[in-house]
Amino acid sequence: MESLAHWTGREAWALRRALRLSVRTFAERLGVGIRTVTKWEALGAETTPRPFMQAILDTALSTADAGTKQRFELLLRQDGDAPSLDYYRSAPREWDYETWTDDLGRAAACLARQDFKFAASLVDRWLRRFDPRTLDNHGLYLHARSLVLLGDLQRDQGDIQGPLSARQTYRKAQQLFHDLAVPRRGAQVELSLAVVEEMSGQLESAARKYELLAEDGRLSPRDRTRARLWVGTALSKDGENGHAITIMDEAIQRFEELEEPDDWSVAHQKLALAHRGTGDLGTALRHIDVALANRSTDSPMQRVRLDTAHAHILLSDKATSETGLRLLDEAADTSRTFGMSHQLSSIEGIRSVFERAN
Repeated sequence: MESLAHWTGREAWALRRALRLSVRTFAERLGVGIRTVTKWEALGAETTPRPFMQAILDTALSTADAGTKQRFELLLRQDGDAPSLDYYRSAPREWDYETWTDDLGRAAACLARQDFKFAASLVDRWLRRFDPRTLDNHGLYLHARSLVLLGDLQRDQGDIQGPLSARQTYRKAQQLFHDLAVPRRGAQVELSLAVVEEMSGQLESAARKYELLAEDGRLSPRDRTRARLWVGTALSKDGENGHAITIMDEAIQRFEELEEPDDWSVAHQKLALAHRGTGDLGTALRHIDVALANRSTDSPMQRVRLDTAHAHILLSDKATSETGLRLLDEAADTSRTFGMSHQLSSIEGIRSVFERAN
């Protein structure tokens, strides 16, 4: 753990504030008098603690948790001042990596509930914080993981084409993981790129990539099974519902063996749409009921996907079309609220087909 090169009263003040301690408690923690701490803070950068006190302050900083160290650095920047170029060009310290890792976990949790704004702020602060040229392999790995989360965010918002799209962001992450020789992460990014191709309407190409990844030893059994399920999804969207059903049935069995309830539920949702494509509405409704009854999360994205799939099936029967339209309206409202443009586009497409047919 690095120590501070030079302590003044200003740095001592920032450490006390970062630790969220009173002057008295801070003095007791350091083993000095209250008047000493008061003097440091009164004189600020004009006073320098004695060498043995510098060592005590070094220890207090080095043993603090990552959040305290992050607050310490932020407090050393004057309130209201933008970070200097040196701040962005500096190499990260150990506690930066700890905080960065924590923020990536928080960003993933935000994405799971479609809190795109906060997720973007957590990821963006680290992508802008360091010049990749200053990063060691640990930092480059975290940079690549940040790019993956940014790609996920862009994908979930429907930004899948163009220079600032999920496709381009994923490609940058893929190159970094390749350079770092992290094959599992690289394969996961390939899977995400195949999803983007499917979302872009390149169904045959996506299906071929899913098929290859379903047999790729770099991926975990769960990810290989997900790739297998998505082969069926691409085939179903392309009208090959009979073949898709066979593949999806196999994926459901595999998810059950792997004890992956969330994926198992999602697979039933996709299988329901494949049966709808064959005209077997009774079986489609049974599978969508299984998916609705077994969803373990109720994120806006999952709610929209389930409601859209359910509505699509209900709209195929005049007797249930009114309920289907209501569900479709609810899914559209949720998509608008959370900025899920790709989902909204799919909903509008389903509605358009229904209106033309009726």
